[in-house]
Amino acid sequence: MMKKIFSISVFFIFLTQIQALDLTDTQSTLADIFPSSVDPNEGTTVFRSMNIPCGGRTEALGTAFSALCDDSTFFDYNPAGSAILNQTEISLSHNAWIADSALETLALTRRNGNTGYGAQLKCFYVPFSEYNLYGDRVAGSYYSETSATFNLSHTFLAGYTFRGISAGANLKLAWRSVPDYTNNRDDSIISGSGLEQSALGIMGDLGAMASFNALKFYQDREPNIKLALTLNNFGASLTGFGSSIRKDDDTPARISAGFSYRPFARLMITSELRKPVLLSNFSSSGKLSFATGLEAKLTPIFAFQCGFLLQGANPRFSLGSEFDIKGIKMDVAYTLDLTTSANPVNHISLSAKMTFGDRGRKATMAQVDQLYLEGLQFYSEGYYSEAIIKWEEAIKKAASSPLCIKFEPAIQARDAALNFNKQKSKLEDMYNISFEEY
Repeated sequence: MMKKIFSISVFFIFLTQIQALDLTDTQSTLADIFPSSVDPNEGTTVFRSMNIPCGGRTEALGTAFSALCDDSTFFDYNPAGSAILNQTEISLSHNAWIADSALETLALTRRNGNTGYGAQLKCFYVPFSEYNLYGDRVAGSYYSETSATFNLSHTFLAGYTFRGISAGANLKLAWRSVPDYTNNRDDSIISGSGLEQSALGIMGDLGAMASFNALKFYQDREPNIKLALTLNNFGASLTGFGSSIRKDDDTPARISAGFSYRPFARLMITSELRKPVLLSNFSSSGKLSFATGLEAKLTPIFAFQCGFLLQGANPRFSLGSEFDIKGIKMDVAYTLDLTTSANPVNHISLSAKMTFGDRGRKATMAQVDQLYLEGLQFYSEGYYSEAIIKWEEAIKKAASSPLCIKFEPAIQARDAALNFNKQKSKLEDMYNISFEEY
């Protein structure tokens, strides 16, 4: 089995070495299939790197992630994600984007009870070279967009059956760095010229997610359906530093609605609709885009993903895989990108995620289960008072940290036993008969 998994991994790594495919005819055909998706308002916002996926599993799923958010890449999709993560997690991602550009991402997330929090640092960069009229290189540096995201979320009405509604918010600070350029007369670098075109972005995200079970054909405690609604990158950007500060173009705001469904333990489907929002002129906002992804867990340590994104007339196809070995997850994704590039471009992304435990949630849940089962045992033997005590202990332990959930099975069993005792007391009073426990 390990040999097969290794062979699949080599296949994906081999794909990452392929040069851009000559798929001009294919791209033209796809553009003919989706002519109504051409968006004349595309590219009218700044800080476009906010829309670039950090890579790995997220990109392999076609970026349809707002209603999944089961790892630390949730920051760019739904800020409510930190409140549902079971594990403390650190991730590092590298996305080799188009035209020699790249995106590096570092993220940390943690959860206390029903409250999650975390931070993310992203840097998008591309070489910036300037040439004079004679073709001589006179300046070379990097254009970059760096952002820091701070997250806080909480789950309300958390229970055993219905996992509750999670809500969260992100605060984003972004900086666009433009290198200084030269004077055309003597090729001397103009000090501060790059700062004049640099920009500061202040943005925020809001997100909500509901998690529950329905049409579930396997046994597991994790909810198999999630619904999400998010507002991303709403804010403003300022430019003109060094002279007169002024408002820059709009930030890449969008509204997203997502859905994820796991019908079987090893199969998951996710999809998402997005509507770009031009804050200064809503009527000129971009068109709807659609993303979908599928994940099949072939073995306990290996999963395969594929995805599709339609944003504009040309789609984006992606494939990926994930290995999970002793708390370390390695992801590799390959994307045929006909959406963001003028020519068909293949690019790759890699990510590594490390988990650092669940802060005792699994062990505490095992204790709750044990108390509940002991209560059932007492009840089956006729010791109703002792059963109620055990169920009360289970309810109390589940409601305390680190679980902080409403444990409905024990609540229902306790209430049934209390009602039985109540009816038994009425019968004893009515007929003056004593019903002894065994």
